[in-house]
Amino acid sequence: MDLYPAIDLRGGKAVRLVRGDYDKMTVYSDAPAVVAAGFRRAGAEYLHLVDLDGARDGNTPNYALIKSIVAESGLRAEVGGGVRSMAVVRGYLDAGAMRVIIGTAAVTDPDFLRTALARYGERIAVAVDVRAGFVAMHGWTQTSAVRCEDFCESLQNAGVKTVICTDISKDGLLQGANEALYAALVKRFSMAMIASGGIRTTADLARLKETGVRGAILGKALYTDSIDLAQALALIGKAGTA
Repeated sequence: MDLYPAIDLRGGKAVRLVRGDYDKMTVYSDAPAVVAAGFRRAGAEYLHLVDLDGARDGNTPNYALIKSIVAESGLRAEVGGGVRSMAVVRGYLDAGAMRVIIGTAAVTDPDFLRTALARYGERIAVAVDVRAGFVAMHGWTQTSAVRCEDFCESLQNAGVKTVICTDISKDGLLQGANEALYAALVKRFSMAMIASGGIRTTADLARLKETGVRGAILGKALYTDSIDLAQALALIGKAGTA
C-alpha cells in the first residue's frame, strides 16, 4: 500500500475542508511548496494535489503553483480539481504530474473520459467521491443520481485502472475511514483503489491495508500531527523510498 500525503489548494494556500464544505475551511500553510518539501524529507514518494478552486468552478487557477510544487518537490504527483478538457490534462502531464485525476467530467462527459483514456491510459485516474452511496460532483457541492457501484462498473468497463475513492461523510473529521466501503470495492473490482477520508491514526492505516486498497491519502491527520508521516511510511514498509 502506498501513501499519498495531500495538499488541497485554495487561493494559493494549503487548506483542508470538512466534508467538502467550502465554508468550513482551515488554512494550514501559505507556502504549499514548503509543505511538499516536508513530505519529501519525511520519506514520501507520492503526492496528492487538488485544486479546490478548480474543482468547484471548472478552471485551473492554481496551475502555476501546482507546476512549481511538482517541479520543486521531486514527488510523484497525482493532480485533480477542475480537469474537464484535454488541454488541462495535457497541461498537468506536461507540468510533470505522474497522473491526472478526472472527477466531475467522468460523470457528466464520458466521451471526454474515453478520449483521455485512449490517449494517456494509466496516467488517467478517476475520483469517485461518495455521499450516501451516490457520486458527488463540482467540488462536492452537488450529488448526482449515479450510485457508487454502478459508476465504478462503468469505469472498469471503460478501462480505468486507478480510482481515488473518498467517503465525503468521513472527510476532514478524523473519525476513521470507511473500511467496509473499500473492502467491498476491492472485492468487486479489479481497478486499483486509493482510499481517502477520515484516516486519523496508524491503526486506521493498518486496517485499510487489510482491505487490499492500493493506496491511502493522508490529509488532516498530517496537518494536525495525528499521524507522523515518517512513522506511517515505516508501518507500511515504505520508509526511505523517496
